[in-house]
Amino acid sequence: MANISINLNLRQYKNVLKKMKKKDGSEVECLIIPIESNGLIKGEKGVYANLTAIEIKNKVGDSKDTHLIKQDVKKEVYENLTDEEKKAMPIMGNAILWKPKEADPVQAGLDMDDNDDLPF
Repeated sequence: MANISINLNLRQYKNVLKKMKKKDGSEVECLIIPIESNGLIKGEKGVYANLTAIEIKNKVGDSKDTHLIKQDVKKEVYENLTDEEKKAMPIMGNAILWKPKEADPVQAGLDMDDNDDLPF
């Protein structure tokens, strides 16, 4: 099974950066993301962002990125977008598909000698 590393840039959403005060009076920088205007989905157990990973066919340089992450919008919404609006949809991040290395039979302790008389 392969592992996937995903990196999202939450600043790609329509947002507000704001310093807010904690109970102890110290300030903390916050990212406020409006739900509806960003196409986020409010469910019973949370607020969800539907994203899709698009495979990169022509890699640039020595990048390990295998996929671009874009927001997945409803089919009806996507079909009503102009070509310029579709192209302007921001890249939300990237993903790297880490494929498992194939085991080397010699390192795994398997003797691949064809002269073995054993039936197994």
